Amino acid sequence: MSQPRIYPFGDTALVCETPPPATLDRQRRIWAAAEAARQWPHVVEVVPGMNNLTIVFDPLATDAEALAAELAAAMEREPGAAAAGREVEVPVEYGGEFGPDLLAVAEHTGLTPDEVVERHAAGDYVVFFLGFQPGFAYLGGLADALHTPRRAAPRLEVPAGSVGIGGAQTGIYPAAAPGGWQLIGRTSLTLFDPARTPPTLLQPGDRVRFTVAGLHR
Repeated sequence: MSQPRIYPFGDTALVCETPPPATLDRQRRIWAAAEAARQWPHVVEVVPGMNNLTIVFDPLATDAEALAAELAAAMEREPGAAAAGREVEVPVEYGGEFGPDLLAVAEHTGLTPDEVVERHAAGDYVVFFLGFQPGFAYLGGLADALHTPRRAAPRLEVPAGSVGIGGAQTGIYPAAAPGGWQLIGRTSLTLFDPARTPPTLLQPGDRVRFTVAGLHR
């Protein structure tokens, strides 16, 4: 793996950035390094992202330069099986009112709506990171044939559970929010529940399988 770039983010944080593109191996190293950093003294918060990891620390209790060296060493270690995650099945109602952009994705890709659904549900996906809103999982593994740009005009409100495609990724909106991804379906699963432990259904490293609960035209 190419050497990651580690640099300060203000006086209380370090960012570790790996060169693009995002790959599963690089993300696994980020997850493993994040898990290690959570055990280090004086680290206040750990935030794994896409191709990057941010750690927030107490500058009065630790040395940023030493912490950067420790972070670089953690990124070099093999992640091991601990970063493999769980397997989560997500049933989806595709098309119709649940997936209003299914036809647009089909037109962009040159596939039929049925082929889009078939290929999307056949994919093996991995949660690369959580972001945008609590519980929103960015999934890697979308087939090249399904890559579709985001909508030119974002919607003011996307229903909770909506399954969308945004460029080279697919994801699920855990709560109603504005959004510009192409919506191809919706799941009834609750992705974020503050009363649950942990509150997010999906975690970085989890493997996701979509199943066809229904196809609407």
